[in-house]
Amino acid sequence: MHLIKLNATESTNTFLKEYIRKNDAENYTVVCAKDQTKGRGQYNASWFSKSGKNLTFSVLLKFRSLSVEDRFYISKIISLAVKVALVKLLPNKIVVKWPNDILADEKKIAGILIENSLKNGIVSHSIVGIGLNVNQEQFPKQIDAISMKNLSGSQWDLDVVLTAIVDSIKSHMYFLENRKFTEIDVEYLDELYRFDIMSNYKDSNNNLLKGKIVGVSQNGKLLLELDSKERKEFEIKELKFV
Repeated sequence: MHLIKLNATESTNTFLKEYIRKNDAENYTVVCAKDQTKGRGQYNASWFSKSGKNLTFSVLLKFRSLSVEDRFYISKIISLAVKVALVKLLPNKIVVKWPNDILADEKKIAGILIENSLKNGIVSHSIVGIGLNVNQEQFPKQIDAISMKNLSGSQWDLDVVLTAIVDSIKSHMYFLENRKFTEIDVEYLDELYRFDIMSNYKDSNNNLLKGKIVGVSQNGKLLLELDSKERKEFEIKELKFV
C-alpha cells in the first residue's frame, strides 16, 4: 500500500479526495493522521479521537464493474474486514452494528464512513474512512465507546494495527471483486448485532418498537420484524437502538 502519514488534517477522507484529484493514486492508497480536527461519521456525525492515541485513516478502493445498485456491499465487506482483523487481535466479542459500526463487548470501538464516486451507473472508486479506538482510555460520558487498550490493558503499536486492518480489507475485497454477494450476505448477517433477537428500538417519532432484525435490503435498509409480525424497512436515521 502507498501510505501517506500526516500530523494533522481536517479529515482524512477530504485529504484523500483532494489527493486523488491531483494525482494518479494507486489502489489501496492510505492516508493516516495523528490528529483529525473535523472527523466525521455517518451522516455528518462527529468522530471524537484524542490526538496520537487512535487510528484515523482513509483507504482508496478502485472498482472495475461494481454497479450503483450493489454499493452497500462495500459497507458490508469493509465492516467484515475490520471485524475479522480485530478478532485476530482481541479475545472479546466483536460484532457489526448496522450499518457499519464495530462493537466490542457492546460498546463502539470503530466507525466507518464510505464516500462513493459514481459514474455511468457504476462505482468507480470509494474512499473508506475508518476511526478505530486504540490507545485512548477515557471517552466523553455521552459516547458509549471502548478502545483496544481498555479491553486488553496493553498499549498497541498503531502501525501494526493499521497494517492488520488494511491487509484484511485487501483479502476481503476478493469477495466483492468476484461478486460473491451471497457469501457476503450470509457472513454479514451472521456477524450482525441483534440479528434475529427480539429487542427494543425507537423510530424517528420516538415511538417505542419491539422487534427483531431479519435482514438488510440491497440498498442498505434494515428490515425489522415487529412483535405484531409486520415487517418494516428503516433508513439509518429512522431507527434508534435502545
